Amino acid sequence: MSEEISVLIVDDSAMMRNLIGRMVEETPGLVIAEKAMNGAFALQKIPRVNPDIIILDLEMPEMNGIEFLQERKKQGIKIPVVILSSIAEKGAKITMEALALGASDFIQKPSGSVSMDIHTVRDTLVPMLFGYGGAYRRTQGKRVLSPGEYSQKPAPQTIHPDISSHFLVPAAPVEPAKPPNQNRRPGKTEIIAIGISTGGPDALRVVFSKLDRDLAVPIVVVQHMPAGFTNEFARSLDRICPLEVKEAEDGDAIQNGRILIAQGNKHIEVERKGREGTVRLSDSPLVSGHRPSADVLFASVALAYQNSTLGVIMTGMGRDGAGQLGTIYKEGGMTLGQDEKSSVVYGMPKVAYELGHVMEQVSLEKMA
Repeated sequence: MSEEISVLIVDDSAMMRNLIGRMVEETPGLVIAEKAMNGAFALQKIPRVNPDIIILDLEMPEMNGIEFLQERKKQGIKIPVVILSSIAEKGAKITMEALALGASDFIQKPSGSVSMDIHTVRDTLVPMLFGYGGAYRRTQGKRVLSPGEYSQKPAPQTIHPDISSHFLVPAAPVEPAKPPNQNRRPGKTEIIAIGISTGGPDALRVVFSKLDRDLAVPIVVVQHMPAGFTNEFARSLDRICPLEVKEAEDGDAIQNGRILIAQGNKHIEVERKGREGTVRLSDSPLVSGHRPSADVLFASVALAYQNSTLGVIMTGMGRDGAGQLGTIYKEGGMTLGQDEKSSVVYGMPKVAYELGHVMEQVSLEKMA
């Protein structure tokens, strides 16, 4: 029996099935379970091939992605689903409906339903397949290969170095660096700042649904997400969270019991005059490869709220937020990092932990 993560590809375009399939085949540790041209065929094939993860298009004949997710829920199928669809660009509401129906995450096809440049999403897709697929294998009692045990397929030359180092190269455990010196002792928490990326939509649904309705502290969130999605994403979270959740607008007041989600493609910073806090949005250049950037948010919160800040860094590839989480620490704020076991991609929280910027690592289930 294969110990690689097996992937079911569901797309009505034969060309897309082949292009996505090639990405899977070229990645050590992944294998194609099967391909299906719509949701109905996928449901027929699942009992036979028992995949570890499903890549799902939304626009398909006979049974589309939403109908598939509805039937998957009805049948109690727990196999994780990543949406890879062009409808995502014009249909944020449908994409969020897919997440509400149990899809784990989503990626936009870069240029329409048949994207010849689909390879450009590899750096985003591959960590999701390993993260969600590996987690599912563990719940099924299946072995998950350590990075050094993957078959010796040549890794594609275009693969992002973070992916290679995280999934394809055996990593020795690293002891965290000595924590930075604190300028002052931690005070009463007056704001919570969260930085999160790959695996975030699912993780935030878990955390926000469990928050206490009496939590009298504002929360500001940077979730790496394309422009045009964050408003609908905030609304979907608002429906399951006992606190108010909204997409941040320039000049929004920071209020107790309110959660502000950074807009896609806009940096978010916090300002404070007296006891009143507001958020500012900007189009300034990418930081740590992102806009919005968790580093930008953390730096501004550390400056405005100093030792009254709680900084939280969660699942995500790369290192955005890891450096400036240390600024929160230095200013006397408190810091949490999501632990490796519950992270879809233990990248951002790992770097922060290794830098000595995380006071405590916490599982997703305990984060709320």
